[in-house]
Amino acid sequence: MKIKYLFFLLLPAIVGCSQQGKFKVEGEVTDAEGKMLYIEQTALLKTVALDSLKLKADGVYKFKLTSPEYPEFYRLRVEDKVINFAIDSTEHLVIKAAFKNFATGYSVEGSEMNLEIKVLRQSLSFIQAKANELTPQLSASERNALLADVEADIEKHKEMARKIILTNPRSSAAYFAIYQKIGNTYLFSPYVKADKPYCAAVATAYNAFMPDYIRTKNLYGLVMDAIKAERKAKDSQAWREVLDNASAGYIDIELPDRSGNVRKLSELEGKVVLIDFSAYQMEKSVQYTFELRELYNKYSGRGFEIYQVSLDRSKLLWEESVANIPWVCVRDENGPESVAVSTYNVQSAPTVFLMNRKGEIIARNPDFSTLDASIAKLL
Repeated sequence: MKIKYLFFLLLPAIVGCSQQGKFKVEGEVTDAEGKMLYIEQTALLKTVALDSLKLKADGVYKFKLTSPEYPEFYRLRVEDKVINFAIDSTEHLVIKAAFKNFATGYSVEGSEMNLEIKVLRQSLSFIQAKANELTPQLSASERNALLADVEADIEKHKEMARKIILTNPRSSAAYFAIYQKIGNTYLFSPYVKADKPYCAAVATAYNAFMPDYIRTKNLYGLVMDAIKAERKAKDSQAWREVLDNASAGYIDIELPDRSGNVRKLSELEGKVVLIDFSAYQMEKSVQYTFELRELYNKYSGRGFEIYQVSLDRSKLLWEESVANIPWVCVRDENGPESVAVSTYNVQSAPTVFLMNRKGEIIARNPDFSTLDASIAKLL
């Protein structure tokens, strides 16, 4: 039985949804006569060309396309120069630019959200240009100075992005900010403690309003994986600390037994104890319980005890199953989500720990074929 952890991210409701119909993007691109202007959709997995035209002397253009079901990202492209924008509830954008500084010097009307995307893009373009100067030809001192400058600029950029995210995590500008990169490195990562709340805010907002959207599933899944990885790392660290610090020995557990009496693991100090995390709902529970009974019957009279923590979700099933069990059986109402499970980094059932008379954990999941001999040696 694998133990599953559930996490819930809470966020106040944010109003907004995309509209079906048509959206229009128009404007002018100066100093680009004869060049092809493309409008492309930058989908999650690939970029798709939707329409194009050859620019005339006046640079005037107009595109009219079907509105996306969910907020989506697009770009205008001339040669290798691009302008990023998003379509949410916006129906009409006016974007003007000169070919020379097409990607960063453009103007946009009709959408506050796209003004934010413009600021984010301009800021990052400036940082990327500076980062591109980090070449092998620089001396160590020059490189370190430039690197420190780039890092300072990145932090300023991220502070601006954080404000955009917190103002409206549901917006396309917030999503755009989360996925900006310098080179091949994302500026925000849910695996970084300082970044995680911002990634989670966007993921939660999107999941609340657009749970079936592929971008939502991708980001939400990434954030949830990061949360689980962090939880697992914390649990593993707690366990390592127990093993590395002999004076700490075990971590005490206080849980009620079938009669409602609180039973502490620490009460068993001085005995050899098998700390068992298992469930009577397990497929091979009968055989497993029989193996424990053999050990208990053989060694309980010599100072051996079993402290069994139930992972059963059904209290009734557990109470019926332990009615005639002679060793210590306890259960947390939270079942597999109990604090004890987290503290001992239990990932599956059964999981057992062997503790000596000094209260030191000496083995995790020892082989049952040799467990009998290990217990006898400790006694």
